[in-house]
Amino acid sequence: MNLGRDESKFDVVIVGGGPVGATLGALLRHAPAGRAPRVLLLERALPSAEAAPTPDLRVFALSRASERILRAVGGWDALVAEPAAMVAYERMHVWPMRGRPRGEGALSFDAAELGESDLGHIVTNTALQRAALAAFQAAGGAVQQGTVQRLEFLDGCVRLHGSSGVVNAALLVGADGGRSVVREQAGLGLESEDYGQLALVANVRSEQPHEHTAWQRFLGEGTLALLPLASGESSIVWSVPRARALALLALSAEEFSAELTAASDGVLGVLQLASERLQFPLRRTSAVHYVRERCALVGDAAHSVHPLAGQGVNLGFLDAAALAETLAAGRSSGEDPGALRLLRRYERWRKSENESLSLALSLLNRFLAFGDGELGRFAERGMGWVGRSAALRRPFAERALGLSGELPQVARRA
Repeated sequence: MNLGRDESKFDVVIVGGGPVGATLGALLRHAPAGRAPRVLLLERALPSAEAAPTPDLRVFALSRASERILRAVGGWDALVAEPAAMVAYERMHVWPMRGRPRGEGALSFDAAELGESDLGHIVTNTALQRAALAAFQAAGGAVQQGTVQRLEFLDGCVRLHGSSGVVNAALLVGADGGRSVVREQAGLGLESEDYGQLALVANVRSEQPHEHTAWQRFLGEGTLALLPLASGESSIVWSVPRARALALLALSAEEFSAELTAASDGVLGVLQLASERLQFPLRRTSAVHYVRERCALVGDAAHSVHPLAGQGVNLGFLDAAALAETLAAGRSSGEDPGALRLLRRYERWRKSENESLSLALSLLNRFLAFGDGELGRFAERGMGWVGRSAALRRPFAERALGLSGELPQVARRA
């Protein structure tokens, strides 16, 4: 899509058409009739409508809050229409290195115990992006393929020079991931902690059915998660120190499968590699500032957390919903969408929520995934205490479902 001179002015330009950026655009466009802002989504690489020749190995565990957000913009129906790309999971078992999957010291959640139909859904990245983009376009949003080359912050607008032309916006939103060009060019800064780990991702076949259950084991040298897929296979996220990860990647498929089966404690019987193996470096990051005049960050552009609880994309959806709600409140009182005073309301709301969870996940990684000695054993005992008490388990389950904290209106229970 090429924009002419008279089409180059937008209320909001979102850089990054992944699930979070596209969902933000759809939320903005779902304002009451006559009050919806003009929104442009700029994405470097749009997904193909054709089926991919290889499986999408990147999957997300969507929380109930994320489901509600997607339902509000019409994106959920598109996911339901792709049954091969999404599956609900009904139980979760978490256990320490010295424990057993359902034994002493394990932490188990069951949807039935919580009065829920499920604990969430495992969905592929490509299906989620397609659904969010479709919802945005159905709401009247404009999509353009291209990249950012330069930003100019001017009086009254921000001017974006991109590979497809020049556009002006009252507000620019960076939803362009961990290596955000918007964050860098807007001078919003980044604080970062390298975990020294790689996450290994692949699909596996299992001797026993996954029973719509998510499994996670703290290994003493990292974490292994087994997530159920609609195909009957499972997706693994195996987070270990970099040297160990590289050694595992160098193994043959058969040797890797044997190591993986041992690490899983045989919870699904023998595991067999069913795809290629991908690796992702793990870092904890937080933008020093989420906002400045005429600019805001959402999702991985603003923060990244350890994947051990599968909360990354869910935090991004909550960012999107919180920013959309903040901007809607500003519109109702006639405020400029790029005004720093307005954007700081969003920053105060989401930065504290995200950083609290990020710290909690880092502590879990330190004392459970790598825990040894007295502190590690104390953390394992603590997990056992929680596991034995329904009253103690419930707050953890509600957090995982996205039902606690200062939620945007669209993510709350009806």
